[in-house]
Amino acid sequence: MADFNLTPSDPSTFILNGIPGLEAAHIWISIPFSMFFAIGLLGNVMLLFVVVKEQTLHKPMYLLLCMLALTDIATSTSVVPKALCIFWFSLKGITVGGCLTQMFFLHAVSIMQSAVLVTMAFDRYVAICNPLRYATILTNARIAKLGLLGLIRAVLFILPLPLLLSRQPFCANRIILHTYCEHMAVVKMSCGDVSVNRMYGLVIAFVVLGLDLMLIALSYGLILRAILRISSKKAHEKALNTCTAHISHICVMLMSYTPSLFSYLTHRFGQGIASHVHVTFAIFYLLVPPMLNPIIYGAKTKELRDKVGKYTCRR
Repeated sequence: MADFNLTPSDPSTFILNGIPGLEAAHIWISIPFSMFFAIGLLGNVMLLFVVVKEQTLHKPMYLLLCMLALTDIATSTSVVPKALCIFWFSLKGITVGGCLTQMFFLHAVSIMQSAVLVTMAFDRYVAICNPLRYATILTNARIAKLGLLGLIRAVLFILPLPLLLSRQPFCANRIILHTYCEHMAVVKMSCGDVSVNRMYGLVIAFVVLGLDLMLIALSYGLILRAILRISSKKAHEKALNTCTAHISHICVMLMSYTPSLFSYLTHRFGQGIASHVHVTFAIFYLLVPPMLNPIIYGAKTKELRDKVGKYTCRR
């Protein structure tokens, strides 16, 4: 299909190439792509709907699940609609401002999601290691404040990325070998000195997200130690069941961060890695966790599962 007369040298646009080397298969690739998006969107919207409607679910843990669902929805909707336009209609052009805006929202939501995961790990730590004080330590108001703090942190850390890039001169060839505006992919379009951009991106990837992963690991390490010290078999099993959904989610989170880190390092050191492999991994970490999160929590959290069944099984 035509690209509506957009050229690589158009000073007002970038061209998102989709998955390099697999352009002929874009239509077929869009089938699982759109299915994952639809399942994730439906699942997360259902989770939000049920928690909002049911007063009994207005608890800290379910508020955190709502925050996670919102970040999942924001992640996929910031990327998938444009990607489907590329796959279906070959609408590859995106303005420089639009590209920087997409990049900001995508990375800000990723940082926000990381903060939510840290808070969820802390929630489980308090629930198991200090259950008698859980209701006083983690109130709905405090969870809301922690969510706001996570949002402010995400904006403050990510805002410099588009601001720094907006001051850069871009080269004549503006073809981005990707389905969306990833930070390092856009940095490569610059003809100026991008050492500050590269260093700042490295700091965010390894300091901010690395610190969050350490806090999550610490929380679950303390939880595991507390469980192993429980002498009562019944209490032991109850504590393990409480953590099952969250441990499952840690596995999904690792599935998310591993390809994310792979994608980030490939831009710097992986010149020998095929572009279609890199882009496929990058898409993977944006689509699969948002699709699996509602399924995991719907299946593992009995109270939520029962409430979802109440609405889906109505005649």
